[in-house]
Amino acid sequence: MPGIDFTIFKGSPNNGIVEAKSHRDLPTGTQVLVKITHSGICGTDEHFKHADMALGHEGIGVVQQLGEAVQGFKVGDIVGWGYLHKTCGTCSSCMAGHDNYCTQRALYGYTNLDQGSFGTHAIWDASWLFKIPSEIAPEHAAPLMCGGATVFTIIETYNIRPTDRVGVVGVGGLGHLAIQFLAKMGVRVVVFSNSDAKRAEALELGAAEFYATGGVKELKIGAPLDHLIVTASFLPDWMLYLNVMSNMGSIYPLTISNEPLAIPTMPLLTQGIRFQGSVVASRAVHTKMLQFAAAHGVKPIIEHFPMTKAGVEEGMAKLREGRMRYRGVLVA
Repeated sequence: MPGIDFTIFKGSPNNGIVEAKSHRDLPTGTQVLVKITHSGICGTDEHFKHADMALGHEGIGVVQQLGEAVQGFKVGDIVGWGYLHKTCGTCSSCMAGHDNYCTQRALYGYTNLDQGSFGTHAIWDASWLFKIPSEIAPEHAAPLMCGGATVFTIIETYNIRPTDRVGVVGVGGLGHLAIQFLAKMGVRVVVFSNSDAKRAEALELGAAEFYATGGVKELKIGAPLDHLIVTASFLPDWMLYLNVMSNMGSIYPLTISNEPLAIPTMPLLTQGIRFQGSVVASRAVHTKMLQFAAAHGVKPIIEHFPMTKAGVEEGMAKLREGRMRYRGVLVA
């Protein structure tokens, strides 16, 4: 059967990037062939850089060919995809609209290991492809596919309202997007960072207050927080933040870490505080996120790298070393 050969950039056991070839049959059924133009570089890619698999999951590209059962897309459309590739549509989570928690979901790093967004082409099921609004440039859309979707999911799913006072820990790849989404919704955003280095930028992005936490034993921020989104690259001193939470407030730890979540129980119990896990967006929320970003001009701050072996290595190294401001984007 005729197909397509394409280039991919893989991880390897020694953590080096490998340029390789992959092959797929041409799309049938609900499949879509996408020519990749841009890809975000996400912290999650770092966790798979040692694996023999194609890297990248914040993909943007142009539809080149459609399976015979595809509806809603046409050749030439600009589309994107993220961490999730496909869901069953019939489990209780899917039926309830929480398809991001599908019991049979196909996820980056576990399925479709022969293709990713670090490459020239990919073939995906149409059900988890998203049309990119014309108001969003492709290079800005790429980091929204995972980073933007992840923080927007918390806002949308857990009913954060404009009247709430919301803390964001960390001004990085996720944090700088969370600040923008929240501020443009009218939320009073309170930002916490290790030092004063990012104060001006956080305020420019929409933060109403900024607090440097390095060496601080107690936070004094006035009114307590209704919600706290933790986007830092390491788990914080929870007691520092539990003391500034309102009664029945919610904390959302998005830090990917192998460390146990050690939480003091007394403030948790006496204040009724909730720690809420969250994953990337459902299809419905992902679509709302793109609509909101288009309508309100939410744009990631990005650095460009070429879609080459050297470009992937340079971008991933810069992210790993904490020098990225704030999302890397590979450009074909």
